[in-house]
Amino acid sequence: QVQVVESGGGLVQAGGSLRLSCAASGIDFSIYAMGWYRQAPGKERELVARFTSGDEKYYVDSVKGRFTISGDNAKNTLYLQMKSLKPEDTAIYYCARYTYYRTFWGQGTQVTVSS
Repeated sequence: QVQVVESGGGLVQAGGSLRLSCAASGIDFSIYAMGWYRQAPGKERELVARFTSGDEKYYVDSVKGRFTISGDNAKNTLYLQMKSLKPEDTAIYYCARYTYYRTFWGQGTQVTVSS
């Protein structure tokens, strides 16, 4: 059974930091990339950060220099370190594991940044 579980969200003041984690298990297909998305109320889901098996990293412009994506292969866990958070970062954050068969998603974790 495939499980993709995010954690680490919460309420933080502007300027604060959070680290999101995403643990995955049961995926029997080769994962060629992993990423974090977010969806704010009334908006479409957007890609925040992603890296491929070749360690190429992508960040959406609005988080460059503030967010860092990383992974721990031994723990099969993906992280998103978020610093200098802004109210506009408020959203549900989702983890994605890409395989050539399909993309596996977590249930999301809420991040709320107060001004």
